[in-house]
Amino acid sequence: MQRLILLLTIILCIQFSLIAQTKVDLLLFNGTIYIVDSTMSTAEAMVVNQGKVLETGTNQNIKQKYSATEIIDLHGKPVYPGFIDAHCHFYGYGLDLQYADLKDTKSWDEVVARVSEHAKKHPTSWILGRGWDQNTWPVKEFPNRKMLDSLFPDRPVFLQRIDGHAAIVNDVALKLAKMNEQTIISGGIIEKKKINGKDWLTGTLVDNAVDSVKVKIPPPSREEQIAALMEAQQNCFAVGLTTVDDAGLKRKTLELIDSLQASPDIKNPLMMRIYGMVTSDDEDIEYYLKRGIYRTEKLNIHSIKFYADGALGSRGACLLKPYSDKPEQQGFLLHPEDYFKKMAKRISNSEFQMNTHCIGDSAVRFILHTYSEALKNQKDRRWRIEHAQVVSPEDFALFKKYRIIPSVQPTHATSDMYWAADRLGPERVKGAYAYHQLLEQNGMIPSGSDFPVEDINPLYGFYAAVVRQDKTGFPENGFQIENKWSRAEALKAMTIWAAYSNFEEKEKGSLEPGKFADFVILESDIMKIPDDMLFSVRVVRTYVGGVKVYQKR
Repeated sequence: MQRLILLLTIILCIQFSLIAQTKVDLLLFNGTIYIVDSTMSTAEAMVVNQGKVLETGTNQNIKQKYSATEIIDLHGKPVYPGFIDAHCHFYGYGLDLQYADLKDTKSWDEVVARVSEHAKKHPTSWILGRGWDQNTWPVKEFPNRKMLDSLFPDRPVFLQRIDGHAAIVNDVALKLAKMNEQTIISGGIIEKKKINGKDWLTGTLVDNAVDSVKVKIPPPSREEQIAALMEAQQNCFAVGLTTVDDAGLKRKTLELIDSLQASPDIKNPLMMRIYGMVTSDDEDIEYYLKRGIYRTEKLNIHSIKFYADGALGSRGACLLKPYSDKPEQQGFLLHPEDYFKKMAKRISNSEFQMNTHCIGDSAVRFILHTYSEALKNQKDRRWRIEHAQVVSPEDFALFKKYRIIPSVQPTHATSDMYWAADRLGPERVKGAYAYHQLLEQNGMIPSGSDFPVEDINPLYGFYAAVVRQDKTGFPENGFQIENKWSRAEALKAMTIWAAYSNFEEKEKGSLEPGKFADFVILESDIMKIPDDMLFSVRVVRTYVGGVKVYQKR
């Protein structure tokens, strides 16, 4: 009789345990799951249901409490919150994939050779390319258009520099833009040189002069736009990105993105979460300031993006003192000062965030003070300075004083370190790419890549932030190593701190219960492996809202 009672008790216990288990969509166990909460805790297992994290804990506890439609044994692999690129050009990157790839070219001759090969394969009305950088050539000077004129006498050519702030064009393109030796562009440069005592346009354009030609390029069709977004998404999921901050989108593009994310009918919906900064187009600004913030689970239109100056590589960055390697230049603002003050005042009276591109120390200082005057101590506005690349020593404290967020890109430091001191001089360069010093101001800092200026892989930014070297290990002791981050800081910068800079910290950026189940599984643990292995780590799987969007083959 006692044996029978014991048997019944065991059966009842088993049945009760089975009944008590909660059915969920996904259960992961046997891994190291980085929650990225306030204590940087880890867990062995995680439960996902209806697109959100339900619970994290030990293998034993989670497996006892839940049964799942899908169960994943991580076999010890690490899991992190989905990576967020806090400043990039997602849509532009997708379009650029259709252009001539001019990255890593070692000379102007190589650029021309690549363009010629591309032009043969793509008989389009315009020949487009991007990625050249004269700073990596033996002769570190801007090219001229003579070879382009000779090879392409009838087709306009437009080749953007890696940073997008300079371009080289041919004679056909100059004529379409109605540019001649007398043309003057405010906030831009049309380079000229003397030939037989007369001015001759070299074809090199900087900042606003670039835009004067760009507007003549036929816009992509709807099909081309969709293809660009989908290809960009596929590539970004493959490197673990689940949210991208696209730094400057027009209203029509934002509306296209919204329709692709919302439509249940298309076979391959746009799953990428996008923090879309409205470009500083007068009509678009007017529209969104009247409409107000627009937010869905995948699209957040909460900010307006401005450009204060250009780039350091093309000497368009606005500096307090002249360039060390070209004393006749000091850079410039892209609009009059009153324009930025007026726009800051307008945006301060709305709920929108103002995000301004500032590379030079003069631009950084001016925008910091402009923000302060417009906000008048308003709290939690989270206005951002994008790049904050060169900062004067006395201006670092203004970020904390005015509660302004510096949004930085660690790979810019390791891309520019070969020539930055030439541009800025040995003393001024100490305030450039000073990411740890900027982090100390607010206790948080978002990081991105600015792709396609840099590579889309966020792990390259992680490596640059914590090691401050290029992939060859140069320089031996790191570039201005006093400004490196810890690995925990670098992880937070591309997860929870990036989410905070987007007003999204309550829904993403960590794997705490109730947040979106956006996460990435890596081959190796970037929090533990040696520095020299960080550059080669690959993504195993990427999930958005608990849905697998990428798996390594």
